[in-house]
Amino acid sequence: MTGGGDAPGLNGIIESASRVLLNNGVEVVGILDGFEGVFQERTKTITMDAIIGIHSEAGTFLGTSNKSKILGRADEFQKCFAHLNLDGLIAAGGDGTFKGLLELAPKLKIIGVPKTIDNDLQGTEITFGYDTACTVVADAVDALRATANAHHRVMVVETMGRSAGWIALGGGLASSADAILIPERPFSREKFATYLTKAHESKKPGMVIVVSEAAMAEGEDAVFSENLKSSTGIRFGGIGERVSRWIEENTPWEARHVVLGHLQRAHQPTTTDRFLTAGMGAKAAELVLTQNWNRAVVYRDGKILDAPLSDIQGPPRKVPPSHRWVKLCESLGIFI
Repeated sequence: MTGGGDAPGLNGIIESASRVLLNNGVEVVGILDGFEGVFQERTKTITMDAIIGIHSEAGTFLGTSNKSKILGRADEFQKCFAHLNLDGLIAAGGDGTFKGLLELAPKLKIIGVPKTIDNDLQGTEITFGYDTACTVVADAVDALRATANAHHRVMVVETMGRSAGWIALGGGLASSADAILIPERPFSREKFATYLTKAHESKKPGMVIVVSEAAMAEGEDAVFSENLKSSTGIRFGGIGERVSRWIEENTPWEARHVVLGHLQRAHQPTTTDRFLTAGMGAKAAELVLTQNWNRAVVYRDGKILDAPLSDIQGPPRKVPPSHRWVKLCESLGIFI
């Protein structure tokens, strides 16, 4: 089952786990559209012919959903899952997926594969889909630098990431953006204006700034696109436009903003994410074959390992303010 928002690499998990299990004589069944597939008892048998090669595709072969209202439906979930006549479940999802599963079915035999492009889950150093999201950001910055220079303006690129700045930091650093704004390091408007003004006075042809969707100035709150809570928490958005407008009002620069949005999810997985999902899917299958249930597949110290499912629970994993990438940005002269 794949749950929550889609991420590049989901199909890689499905393919690699299924191939290992099928090669060992295990019947593999896919649950369609996340939790909704359990409640509606919608599945399909996975065959080798159906999944060979899907690792290179974006999206998910099984479909997903983050809209199911699962609170208070534990008994219904247990009953529906029992009707599927399955021995256990491999679930690729984020914090919401595993929290929901543990609440609905604490006795369910499960293997968890943590997934989010935001790279903010506890217990693992990297999540699949993150490298692809950073690649989309870096490619966008590289492309927008040409139009920024042509028009002598600042281009502000807003990224996803929820309350963590990993995507903005990774994508911005990879593309040598002129400034990277992340929520873990609220920026000084005065220092930022001085930095931009000096760049303009030095006749810099243009600039590209990467801003995480939950970034904020010192003493201010993050910007919300809607005054509501989604299934994955508060929905951020709008900071790119506000920063762009503020730059025009407080510096000599003309500015425009671009919101990358779901483009960061929709890209075919990079080679790095394909390697990662091949190994993580195979590890999940190994745990099934050895009946080592209620474990999570994680990446630590350069290795794919298994850990207690509880390890990937908890608050979002934030960028440490003095992270080595932050220090590298400072050494390179990138405002952060």
